[in-house]
Amino acid sequence: MVDYHSANNQSSSGGVQTYMEQENDWDRDLLLDPAWERQQRKTFTAWCNSHLRKSGTQIENIEEDFRDGLKLMLLLEVISGERLPKPERGKMRVHKINNVNKALDFIASKGVKLVSIGAEEIVDGNAKMTLGMIWTIILRFAIQDISVEETSAKEGLLLWCQRKTAPYKNVNVQNFHISWKDGLAFNALIHRHRPDLIDYDSLRKDDPVTNLNNAFEVAEKHLDIPKMLDAEDIVNTARPDEKAIMTYVSSFYHAFSGAQKAETAANRICKVLAVNQENEQMMEDYEKLASELLEWIRRTIPWLENRTQEKTVNDMQAKQEDFRDYRCVHKPPKVQEKCQLEISFNTLQTKLRLSNRPAFMPSEGRMVSDINGAWHTLEGAEKGYEEWILSEIRRLERLEHLAEKFHQKAAIHESWTDGKEAMLTQKDYETSTLSEVKALLRKHEAFESDLAAHQDRVEQIAAIAQELNELDYYDSASVNARCQTICDQWDSLGALTQRRKESLERTEKQLESIDELYLEYAKRAAPFNNWMEGAMEDLQDMFIVHNIEEIQGLITAHEQFKSTLAEANKEREAIQSIQAEVLKIAQSNGIKLSGANPYTTITPESIDRKWEKAMNMVPLRDNALQDELNKQNSNDTLRATFATQANAVGAYIQAKMEEIGRISIEMNGTLEDQLTNLKEYQKTIMSYMPEINTLEGYHQHIQEALIFDNKYTSYTMEHLRVGWEQLLTTIARTINEVENQILTRDAKGISQEQLYEYRASFNHFDKDHSGALAAEEFKACLISLGYDVENDKQGDSEFNRIMGIVDPNGSGAVTFQAFIDFMSRETTDTDTADQVIASFKILAADKNFITADELRRELPPDQAEYCIARMAPYTGPDGVPGALDYMSFSTALYGESDL
Repeated sequence: MVDYHSANNQSSSGGVQTYMEQENDWDRDLLLDPAWERQQRKTFTAWCNSHLRKSGTQIENIEEDFRDGLKLMLLLEVISGERLPKPERGKMRVHKINNVNKALDFIASKGVKLVSIGAEEIVDGNAKMTLGMIWTIILRFAIQDISVEETSAKEGLLLWCQRKTAPYKNVNVQNFHISWKDGLAFNALIHRHRPDLIDYDSLRKDDPVTNLNNAFEVAEKHLDIPKMLDAEDIVNTARPDEKAIMTYVSSFYHAFSGAQKAETAANRICKVLAVNQENEQMMEDYEKLASELLEWIRRTIPWLENRTQEKTVNDMQAKQEDFRDYRCVHKPPKVQEKCQLEISFNTLQTKLRLSNRPAFMPSEGRMVSDINGAWHTLEGAEKGYEEWILSEIRRLERLEHLAEKFHQKAAIHESWTDGKEAMLTQKDYETSTLSEVKALLRKHEAFESDLAAHQDRVEQIAAIAQELNELDYYDSASVNARCQTICDQWDSLGALTQRRKESLERTEKQLESIDELYLEYAKRAAPFNNWMEGAMEDLQDMFIVHNIEEIQGLITAHEQFKSTLAEANKEREAIQSIQAEVLKIAQSNGIKLSGANPYTTITPESIDRKWEKAMNMVPLRDNALQDELNKQNSNDTLRATFATQANAVGAYIQAKMEEIGRISIEMNGTLEDQLTNLKEYQKTIMSYMPEINTLEGYHQHIQEALIFDNKYTSYTMEHLRVGWEQLLTTIARTINEVENQILTRDAKGISQEQLYEYRASFNHFDKDHSGALAAEEFKACLISLGYDVENDKQGDSEFNRIMGIVDPNGSGAVTFQAFIDFMSRETTDTDTADQVIASFKILAADKNFITADELRRELPPDQAEYCIARMAPYTGPDGVPGALDYMSFSTALYGESDL
């Protein structure tokens, strides 16, 4: 039943008093209408009995049973919850008048002005006065305290009816008389609060008696509302009595007021659970994204740390192309994911602080610091990998050049040594004449000279083979085998040469003649021949250069070589003139030459052939050097183009980083304006991305051209990539900070002026403009704001408490976001665990536990199931099967215990 006690100790306001006066000044002549009087008698009698039965009594005749004042006083005690003066038990008229006066005085003490109602009329059984008095009591104790959306009493009750019946067809409550004649409004009120009791769709507007009887019977049976009117009383009256209808409807209002409280409590719980569910989803999203990013880093680092050497430059360049694809395609999305992860983490922590929830602690190894550490390791491996690729390309290029040079020199040497062992082992001197022996000896001396000249080439071959071994050339085995063969053969030639020389010297004592011209020819032809072979070898020698200076050095050396050709030609002509002189003397003296020069195998024809071949190689060498010069000029142009773009990009990044630093400190306007400006600023920065892509293109050309240095700029592509990524991350973090400030302002009700004041105080003590306050700076800021944190025991304790809030990780620095979170936390209130517990207690009808059915009835389905899945079983002595512990669940929402 209805509890009116909560309002009985309050005095009526002026507006309510005026209304009561208007209602008390009713038109009593209307009671002359028998239909209205009958309706009021029946309704008021039922209303009084609904309260009197609590004391085990009731009335039968409303004007007769209140005449002695005893039941009237008892009625007032029941509905007010207060004790009236002791009634007089006498039977005399004066005793009855005194009892009625005590009741009327009590009514007047509640701020009700009784107009024309005296104790004598009540004692005399005046029906009009008695009904008027009861209506006054109903107004004061059943209707006056109804309040709905700033309206009260009659207007409040009418508005409540309109709100509750608005969704129902054929119901339009505009008053307390004819709007209720068809009975649909009564049924709609019941169905709105207890849909299980009424089948509203089965009701017909043209059957008011059935509708009214249905509502009255259901209300009496299930809602403990006594039947105050008969359906015929309402239907058969053109205009039902307004006071009777108001009295009846007020009983419905009070019967359902408990449901209103439950709805409010359910709304509060839904709000809290919605916040908790959203936060949990954000936590799950963070954990998933962090796990995926860490897994990608874990998979990528071994690839970057792999130092398996390749055999050729092309293979290493393929690795370089894979790395470039990683940098330009695979890594940028991960940079965005990392930035989004930090933003999500900061936003989640801000929401948790704003909703008075404990800070989110990610799973072990998934903190932002863990991700940053893994990212730092990734970038370290990345930098080392790129440097290794470049060094490997240089090494393999050097190896290929050396290997080709080795095989070229080895081929030339092997060609020279071909047949030398057979020559040194022949016994031709045993049957030769003295002149022939002398010739053989001179020829052998020339061979020794030639052999000595080739010593440098053998040493060069051995040195190249050694260098290939030191550089870990993949085909070192075949190089070593060929080098060993050459060295062994060289040792054999040396030994054979020594033995043949000794044999010729023993024979030389028996031989005297020798042709001085042949001898002179042989002596001059051999070194000249060696010079030509060396020149041809140099003209065919491969070269590798990395800049203009190196190729210009080769060109200068070549020009110096060409300047000696005229003198060499003179030597060639002089050598040829010796042979010509031999022929002239032989012809002049009729000497028949028996063959070639006995002292040398170098013929004039071979000298001319080699000279012609060498002269043909000179222009080829000129062209090769010029082509390389053109290539190096092109490379230098690439360097300059890259440097120009790199210097512009570097300066841009530096300028924007400085601007962002100033913007984050000197923000003006509202937070929305700041956010708009920052996002526009971010768009401006992102519009610069084509310049970065252009620079990447130049860098690709640089790498494809195997350019390893650049004297025109100090910037590297890696340096600029990192700077660009830091610029994008910094502006994203600045935008996130302003968004979190807006979130904090809206959630905590902080004014724009307060935020300006917080920012001004923070910037004043941020002397180094770092965006964070050191401990001493923060203490000075708190003192300026009126906090008692001076250097004494109590002040240090308070300061340490505050530092624990704003710097939970103990970093020694306080960010602006942490600062405004603390200031807003100090000045605003949020939902607490006690408030949530109180809301659950309402839903549980004051029990210390709640059941799953109660949760499903009062809460939306998803949030009801959320609670059921997380609430522990209730273990108290007053529990029932299936009881759930809502108290520990509520405290767990705020981090005070574990679910």
